[in-house]
Amino acid sequence: MSAPLANHAQLDGVSLQLGGHPVLSDLRLDIPLDGRTILLGPNGSGKSSLLFLLQGLHAPTCGRLSVRAGVQHVPGPGPLPRRRNFALVFQKPVMLRRTALANVTHALACAGVPSSLAPTHALRALDAVGLGYAAARMARVLSGGEQQRLALARAWALDPLCLLCDEPTASLDPTAAAGLEQLLMTLAGRGTGLLMSTHDLAQARRMAEFVIFLHQGRVRAAAPADHFFNAPGDPLVERFLAGELLAPARETGPLPIQGASR
Repeated sequence: MSAPLANHAQLDGVSLQLGGHPVLSDLRLDIPLDGRTILLGPNGSGKSSLLFLLQGLHAPTCGRLSVRAGVQHVPGPGPLPRRRNFALVFQKPVMLRRTALANVTHALACAGVPSSLAPTHALRALDAVGLGYAAARMARVLSGGEQQRLALARAWALDPLCLLCDEPTASLDPTAAAGLEQLLMTLAGRGTGLLMSTHDLAQARRMAEFVIFLHQGRVRAAAPADHFFNAPGDPLVERFLAGELLAPARETGPLPIQGASR
């Protein structure tokens, strides 16, 4: 990125073990929380685990994780009780057995937003993701694309510094995926940062302003998108970008979140 970022997460020697298995190893980097940052790497490289770590679903086995925030925007209609650093959107969201609007107001209530303010914030979030028409519909009858937009509305309604998205378009058809991708870029343009994992290199090229590349739980590259894609300078990254199958990672996917259920 061309200018210093006001908001960033700093990882100083952060490692993570789950069930006795190393998942992330000695991460030392600053992660931009402004603009659009894309996490890349083969399956099992630690992308999802890093997102879960930032969200607080995992705690570092060792090392230090801190968030440094500069000037923050305050969206209407009025500030929330406490702005959060992160809000996570899973690849396959879980919908509550209630309306789309009630799904968002429930998230706001859990965050401590007074019931008198929650509907206004919730409707604003639904409008922001293009779901205002579905406010009264039951969430579980919505299409897959609509459910992912609703999950995004629940997260964005909390006014996080940065949205954490774990392959949010992977389960969607091409039309729904393209719409969600554009929506994420729009929200990022309005001042909410985006940190997103993906396996789609074409999508990464379209969306990324900054790229972090993980392999076997370690950071192999962290650079502005132009530099990463055009002059990576790391043979492993070059092989990955060329579509070569890299050496097997230490795990085949994110390990279960300890003490939590999806």
